[in-house]
Parts: sequence; structure tokens; C-alpha cells
Amino acid sequence: MVFPIENYYCFRNLLKQSKALTFFNNCYCYYHVNPHKQSPYRNNGNLSDIDVLISKVPQGATHAHVFQCLEKDQTCKSILLSHTLVTNLLHRFKDDWKSALGVFRWAESRSGYHHTSEIYNAMVDILGRAKQLDTMRALLDEMSEHGLVTLQTIAKAMRRFSGAGQWEDAVRIFDDLKTFGLEKNLESMNVLLDTLCKEGKVEQGREVFLALKSYVPPNAHTFNIFIHGWCKVRRVEEALWTLDEMKGYGFQPCVISYSTIIQFYCHQCNFSKVYELLDEMEAQGWLPNVVTYTTVMCSLVKSEKVEEALEIPNRMKCKPDTLFYNALIHALGRAGRYREALHVLKTEMPSTSTAPNTSTYNSLIAMFCHRGLEQQAFDILEEIKNSKICKPDLQTYYPLLKSCLKSGKTDNLLSSLLDDMANKHHLSLDTSAYKLLIHGLCRANKCEWAYLLFGEMIGKDMTPRYQTCRLLLDEVRQKNMYEAAEKIEGIMKKI
Repeated sequence: MVFPIENYYCFRNLLKQSKALTFFNNCYCYYHVNPHKQSPYRNNGNLSDIDVLISKVPQGATHAHVFQCLEKDQTCKSILLSHTLVTNLLHRFKDDWKSALGVFRWAESRSGYHHTSEIYNAMVDILGRAKQLDTMRALLDEMSEHGLVTLQTIAKAMRRFSGAGQWEDAVRIFDDLKTFGLEKNLESMNVLLDTLCKEGKVEQGREVFLALKSYVPPNAHTFNIFIHGWCKVRRVEEALWTLDEMKGYGFQPCVISYSTIIQFYCHQCNFSKVYELLDEMEAQGWLPNVVTYTTVMCSLVKSEKVEEALEIPNRMKCKPDTLFYNALIHALGRAGRYREALHVLKTEMPSTSTAPNTSTYNSLIAMFCHRGLEQQAFDILEEIKNSKICKPDLQTYYPLLKSCLKSGKTDNLLSSLLDDMANKHHLSLDTSAYKLLIHGLCRANKCEWAYLLFGEMIGKDMTPRYQTCRLLLDEVRQKNMYEAAEKIEGIMKKI
């Protein structure tokens, strides 16, 4: 029996028995919110290969179970695999490492198909982000056996180890480069130093540099890495000292060197120092680039100096790029100058042959939603959906979801947005989106739907906040959903 989305709440009111209501909510919410599934009412003949495969991946399953489900399914066996298809699948499950690994293992088991180094790298990154470091290391060894390890692979692995606080393992990987068929040279050294500095381990990076510099001479990029690192840990005096060290090795500080320190002062809201360094750069013959100006403008906006930020374009002596225009649109939005912001997208960017990206549209959507101009926001959504250059991402939909919940439009409109996200654009909800929806649905007296989303979140190994659990628990208790309350309490004990 088919129940169209628009009839859901009309039909819901007819359901008097709690079991029937629970069953219907499960059917409705599972297929319209669960990113693993397609609606059972869609014509399977019209599904793309990626839609079919996604629909066969069970939610919350182990990677071994995902593999078995795909391996036994006759429809999946009939699909011709390509590297593009597998890449898209891994991207689809980038926040669900179990499903991603199951898909990865199933794909490699298919006759005539072999993973590329790039696909292995994507899997390494997914495991690293999920902090499944033992599994990631095992995959590195597997790649090594096939001769597929590249410097990009090593960079991803070192970054994930260092990000998990295991910077010693990042250094060990560097020490083991020969076992992966790679060399310790300037490029690989800079990758390691960059990894350590970006994770705040600048002093450890200096130790590595001092140990290696005698047989791996540095270049200008090496010193820029340290300048960035020192600024990251808020030790700007060391960054300024590195400028002098750089000159001692025969390298002149460049736009990147100065811009990094300017960015530090921007974060400190020390704009007198910012303008001082901008003047110094120009005096030494280095014109600040578009990245520098974008940084300054964004920082001024964050410091509530919006009008001062809007003067930055007048100071520029370089061509704007997409990121600069995105920052300008955001600044205009903060100033309440919506027509000018839209003029940037419609007129200024085309006049300079600058293509918008997803963030361009996202800024406009967020701006309109923030001001309660929903129709204009949805008009921009249609533009990005029809764009040949870029596609919506989760941040595109986030303010729209928030706007629906805030205005109480939790019937057809919210359902339609979630359906678009999962089925048309293959977007997976993250922790923030789940929190937004669960809180909003609870406030809208739709805790059954909120509870199903909560279960889906847990199934993805995402940890909800205690506040979210508390709110949902209070709501389900009021609806006499005792089994749900017991499960939520069990989760709360583990947080």
C-alpha cells in the first residue's frame, strides 16, 4: 500500500493504536531519512547503479555483513563496476567506515576489477578519519604488497596518526618509507614536517628538521611550513625569527611567508599589525595576493568591522577569485545588503569570468535563511541543483532544514528536503545535522521521527550529545514510549 508524502500526517492522525503508529513511522522515516536506503515505492528500473548498491547496504552493519549482503545479491552481481562508481560509493559512505570498508572489500572481490591507488587512498582517509588506525595501517601494508603506496598515501596516513595524537607513528612511517618503495628526500621530509606542524607538534618537527637538514637541504617551502606551524601554536616571535632564518639559508620571504603571519594577527584582531605588514610587503616589492585580502576581509567581518571589510576590494591590486567573492557576499549579507550580494553572483562574477562554487551558493542560502527570506533561499537552491559547475552539499541544506524546523514546516517541505539529500544528491547526515533535526522534531512534537533519527545516528557509530539524549528521553516518556526511553537511557550511560 502506497502512502504519498503529502498524505503522511493526514493518515497519521487516523492511526489510533501505538503499534500501528510505530510501524507506519518506521516505514516512512526509515526510507525518507535513512541515507542507506531508497524508498521501496520507487521504480527500481529507474534507479542508477549507485542507488541500487546504496539500497543494498544494511544500516549499522559490520563491514563483513555489508560484504556478504552485496556478494549474495544477484542485482549487485549484474552491475558493471568502474573506478568512478566505486569512488562515488566511498564518497557516499565517507562518514560510515564500516559500510565503506564493506563496499571496498566487495568491489575488490569482483572478477576483472582492481582498485587504483586513488581508491585505496580514499579508503585510507576514511579509516583514518574514523580513527580506525590499526585497520588503516593494515591497509597500508596491503597497498605496499601491490606497489600502490604513493606519497599522497603516506601524507594521509601521517596526518591521521598525528591528528589522533600518535605523532610518533607518523614519524615511524617516514622512517619506513623504503619499505613502501619511497625515498627520504626533500618532498617527503616536507610532507612530514607539514603534518607535524599542522597538528601543533612544531617542536617535534624542528627536532626532525635538525636531524635531517645535513643530508636533506631545506627549501623555502620548508621554512613556510614552520612559519605556519609557529603561528598555529600562537608563537609569532618564533615565526618572525624563522623569517630571518630563512634569509640565512638564502631564501627570501615571499607572499606566503608574510600572509601566514598576517593571518595570525587577523586571528588576534590586531589589525594595526595587519596593515603594517601589508605596507611592508608592498615596500619590499611583494604585492599581497587575493588570498591575503580574503583573509583580512573575513577577519574584519568576524570582528564586526563589516564596513571596514567592505573597503578591502578598493585596496586590492589583483584579480578577485571565487573565495574572495564568497567572502564579499558573506560581508554584504552581514551588512544586510542582499541585493548587492546577489549582484555579485549575477553580475560581478560573470564579468570577471569567475565561476561560483558550492560555497558561493551556500553563503547566499544561509544569508536569506537567516533573514527569514525563505523563498529567495529556495530559489538559490534551485540554481545550484541545476548548475553544471557544482552540486549541493550538506552545508547547502543545513540552513534550509533549520529554517523549516524554526517555521514549523515539518511536513512535506522537510520530508522533501531530506529525500533530495539522500536520494538525489547522496548526502549523508553528520552529527550536527542529526542534532538539529532531533531537537527540532522534538520541539515540533514529532518525537517518533526524532527517535528513529537517533537510532540511525547510533547505527553509524556517531555519539550524540548528552543534551540531545536528555531532550529526546523527556519527549518519549511523555508519549509513553517506554522501550525507546530504556534504549536512550542505555546510550546515556555510555556517554
